Amino acid sequence: MNRQTTASTCCYCGVGCGVLIEHDGERIFGVSGDPAHPANFGKLCSKGSTLHLTGDLAARALYPELRLGKNLARSRTDWDTALEHAANVFAETIAEHGPDSVAFYISGQLLTEDYYAFNKLARALVGTNNIDSNSRLCMSSAVVGYKRSLGADAPPCSYEDLELSDCVMIVGSNMAYAHPVLFRRLEEAKSRRPQMKVIVIDPRRTDTCDLADLHLAILPGTDVALFHGILHLLLWEDWIDREFIKAHTEGLAELKSLVRDYTPQMVSQLCGISVEQLQQCAEWVGTSPSFLSLWCMGLNQSTAGSAKNSALINLHLATGQIGRPGAGPFSLTGQPNAMGGRETGSLSNLLPGHRDAANPEHRAEVAAYWGVDRLPENTGLSAIELFEQVRNGKIKALWIACTNPAQSMPDQHSVRAALEACPFVVLQEAFRTTETAAFADLLLPAASWGEKEGSVTNSERRISHVRKAILPPGEARPDWAITVDFAQRLEKRLRPAESSLFKFDQPWQLFDEFIELTRGRDLDMSGISHALLDQIGPQQWPFPTGARQGTVRLYEDGVFPTANGRAQFIAEPYRAAKEQRDARFPLTLITGRLRDQWHGMSRTGTAAQLFGHVSEAVLSLHPDELRRQRLQPGDLVNLKSRRGAVIVAVGSDDGVRPGQAFLPMHWGDRFLKGGVNSLTLSAFDPLSKQPELKHSGVRLEPVNLPWQLFALIEGDVQRHFETLRPLCEAFSYVSLSLVGRERSALLIRAASSEAPNPQLLGAIDQCLSLIDGPVLAYDDPRRAIGKRVRIENGRITAIRLAGETLAQHWLQSLWLEGRADEQLRRWLLAPMSAPPGSVGGQVAVDKTLCNCRNVSFNAVCAGIRQGLDLQGLKNNLGCGTQCGSCVPEIKRLLAAELQPVAVI
Repeated sequence: MNRQTTASTCCYCGVGCGVLIEHDGERIFGVSGDPAHPANFGKLCSKGSTLHLTGDLAARALYPELRLGKNLARSRTDWDTALEHAANVFAETIAEHGPDSVAFYISGQLLTEDYYAFNKLARALVGTNNIDSNSRLCMSSAVVGYKRSLGADAPPCSYEDLELSDCVMIVGSNMAYAHPVLFRRLEEAKSRRPQMKVIVIDPRRTDTCDLADLHLAILPGTDVALFHGILHLLLWEDWIDREFIKAHTEGLAELKSLVRDYTPQMVSQLCGISVEQLQQCAEWVGTSPSFLSLWCMGLNQSTAGSAKNSALINLHLATGQIGRPGAGPFSLTGQPNAMGGRETGSLSNLLPGHRDAANPEHRAEVAAYWGVDRLPENTGLSAIELFEQVRNGKIKALWIACTNPAQSMPDQHSVRAALEACPFVVLQEAFRTTETAAFADLLLPAASWGEKEGSVTNSERRISHVRKAILPPGEARPDWAITVDFAQRLEKRLRPAESSLFKFDQPWQLFDEFIELTRGRDLDMSGISHALLDQIGPQQWPFPTGARQGTVRLYEDGVFPTANGRAQFIAEPYRAAKEQRDARFPLTLITGRLRDQWHGMSRTGTAAQLFGHVSEAVLSLHPDELRRQRLQPGDLVNLKSRRGAVIVAVGSDDGVRPGQAFLPMHWGDRFLKGGVNSLTLSAFDPLSKQPELKHSGVRLEPVNLPWQLFALIEGDVQRHFETLRPLCEAFSYVSLSLVGRERSALLIRAASSEAPNPQLLGAIDQCLSLIDGPVLAYDDPRRAIGKRVRIENGRITAIRLAGETLAQHWLQSLWLEGRADEQLRRWLLAPMSAPPGSVGGQVAVDKTLCNCRNVSFNAVCAGIRQGLDLQGLKNNLGCGTQCGSCVPEIKRLLAAELQPVAVI
């Protein structure tokens, strides 16, 4: 084989890691970190290091599909027919209802060139500002915070500041899971400089807290009160930089008047922390030579997200901790190119080059550059507003690209109703298996990671050249090429006598046109090109014409891009989250991330290895809460909010406070019937319009689902998923996941109040290949219990337990081990249900603790019992030696000397 290596970037979070793709021009065989890339210096997390295992072709969209009626199925078509049909529908809709009757909802995972093409299409050709991105759900509150306080949407720091800081505050981010490569960098810095102080502010005790010198487990949503309380103490103790405040800021007098009332006692009560903790935090912030803050969704996804961001930035302005090494407010971007979207204007209120759509001068500048008379004045719809207008019938044609709103948006009942009602939905997507795909009238296959070229900007403003390694599969095309092709067809209908606005044949042409809109702006990229990035490597903006290297740190001169050059203190009072606990909904549901999954799992959900650490959705409750609710780990409950309900298993977690519940945000309807976001609310911040995905009022209701199903089948998991998932709709509870490493299998757990009809069970057995062939079966119709196992070449290939599932973990272990012994045969052909050697009907089941080296939880525990310390475990087992994501959990096991326990 002609093995080649292509340098590119990872397609997950905003760290922007460089990767080396091993391929032969047609297939990708492996991936490793790029030692030359300054974002990661060769390191990768568990998700990035398994990129080559994702993107199963069976899950990919490979050719255009068109549906000519809502009650009809889509059928395969060609690109000309697909795009001509789309152009006709959009042109007719615009002619009859106006340009604001159509909308575009795009993604933080697109490349900068893709973004630019969509923005020019929407604003210059269609004439609408109805273009928004799923970055609205991710970073829009940070955008408002930076713009209001500092004058521009520009994170001022660099990754090297993590190593240089004397006091690092991590707020609303489980950095160990969400940005693992940066967290490893911070860990290493603290190991070299133990005097560095790390403060973690998070309602839960997460893996990130293991690095903390101080963990403030504040009550959800009380961040503004906390920051005002810290500032109160900074002012009281005179831990402020008076010279910096006088020379470079304004607005402190009003803020000082506001925070006077945020006394330590008041803040202690509001936030649920001790006065001593608050005082210690303020002292470290106020007296450390350098102070750096890092934050993510815990601050942003809130009805007070903008206020939280500005209140945190206030602390930096008061202490002069900005524009210096190791100091500054530093938002951690959630998606690989959410920054690129902000640069190109891919939120409904923005224009390219950090311009505002509401600003007449900005509109005139962009219109003149594009060669059109004017840009639309009407305010564009943000994500929540957009789907409301789709549901109300105002938006009649919706183009969705590279995102999955039928999983990621809050209040899923309303979002799905909107998609169902919309006369024409286009989905431009690499994966045909997403929840949104079912609603698409036109599915356009897009190129994915490793298959397209362009650029991305990471959290530290660093632009990287994304290089293509292989051709897209089937008929898939790069996103920019799809958009340009559609735009060229649409402009023949909307402006036939005019010259084309879309004379693009290569992605570099889009980039070169875009960067001219940044010339002279705060993000000036006019000196950058794809060719330059190839010559000198990834660079940080600003990088104006003539520059030799990027700008490492902003505002070093204390001059800010505001009208008078001064940063602004923002005075906004603390306002509680929209939904508070009450008698009807006595629990607060908070959401967050898993270590090895990403977003809606359209990509990570195709790799069985990434389910090894956490295999299915579990609602985490404090042990006291479990006792109060009279629940055991593994019990099913009906989790209800004011918008919807989902049945889910519960688990014990003393990192969650009593009165709170935690559920990972990844589980959509594909993997958990109903999905997590059937519970969340669409209330949003009035300025950023970012929804409050983190905070919902919920209650637990008992469920009686005595009839249970467990099924496992190896092989073509995506095909099995497609045939079995619809059959599972008949059950009240459904959870699907993948298991295995060298061999993959689909695993299903389901439950119902009574046994299903025999025809349904027969259809499931048919899909599981458990009707004919080498199948061992035992049925007890009187008790509605049955068990079937297919054994081929001495090992299990499929399993179905019906009625009760006591042996599920034992059978799963046998499948993983690739054996089928006499014990199995005796158990199968006997009426007993519990597996051999079980205690109380249960058998301990292992989980993968270290994904990179396939080291199990029980193996680590066994090593601890043998006296191994962390270094010994690394040397003997290899765990923690690659991405390091498992290290915090291993440290906890070492500290507690835990024994293996059943994982339910």
